[in-house]
Amino acid sequence: MTMNLNQYTDISSDVENALAAGKPVVALESTIITHGMPYPDNSRMAADVEAIITQEGAVPATIAIVDGRLKIGLSIEEREALAQVKGAMKLSRADLAFALSEGRTGGTTVAATMLAAHLAGIKVFATGGIGGVHKGAETSFDISADLEELGRTPVIVVSAGAKAILDIEKTLEVLETKGVPVVVYGSDTMPAFWSRQSPLKAPLRLDTAENIADFQKAREAIGVIGGMLIANPIPQASEIPAEIMAGYISEALSRATRNGITGKAVTPFLLSEILTITKGESLVANIALVENNARLAAKIAVALSTR
Repeated sequence: MTMNLNQYTDISSDVENALAAGKPVVALESTIITHGMPYPDNSRMAADVEAIITQEGAVPATIAIVDGRLKIGLSIEEREALAQVKGAMKLSRADLAFALSEGRTGGTTVAATMLAAHLAGIKVFATGGIGGVHKGAETSFDISADLEELGRTPVIVVSAGAKAILDIEKTLEVLETKGVPVVVYGSDTMPAFWSRQSPLKAPLRLDTAENIADFQKAREAIGVIGGMLIANPIPQASEIPAEIMAGYISEALSRATRNGITGKAVTPFLLSEILTITKGESLVANIALVENNARLAAKIAVALSTR
């Protein structure tokens, strides 16, 4: 592993040293910093999540584009500056290289973070929730590139499931079509981001990080290509029950329709509106689930490094 994988990429010394020594590393996305939470909550959350990963025995690698550089591992100063950037791009596979070539700054989505993590040799990635099939996609064709990336890039993604603003049932159907295993951690029911349960059965269930690592090793042994999605239910004390959350989501979707919000702007708009509607309750839940996912991702990374 070298400090510069290519002319656009910088790897922090902590991440580089860990990868060279075969130590566990966990990738973190940055759209949750640039588009997911207001400042200073985003800054505190990012620092706390990195600290959790460190406490669990892994090295955190927050990924972002800063002034046209693909950063794999941010310094404290870079992370704090990113949390305060105005007008940062929201970057997926399609426009990641555009931001590099144009010297732009942006947060990486699940798809872009997976791509960058794989480039660096990082096998585990923690996020809040993945993108997926939007409600009404049968007419809008609004389907996140995250699903395509999960089908092609061999990174384990630990999330609280698909964001509950999405059509979770259709999201699972697309993932099945793309051959992506969806493993619910410690539950027979698919979680719904802010809520521990949805009406949907878990496609697969595993109860330990070691079991997940063994599953991944078996996939690699038989040459299966692509990612794995771990759906980790939010801690019970922090959840917003699904029946309550459904009303909040319905109101946010109505506001998006009235305002003509489309494309990449939909998810940030809905999350912002839900934050307002819930009077901050959704933010508290969001932080709790991200921290919970980081803890599990670190345990998986440690288990993989010992297998």
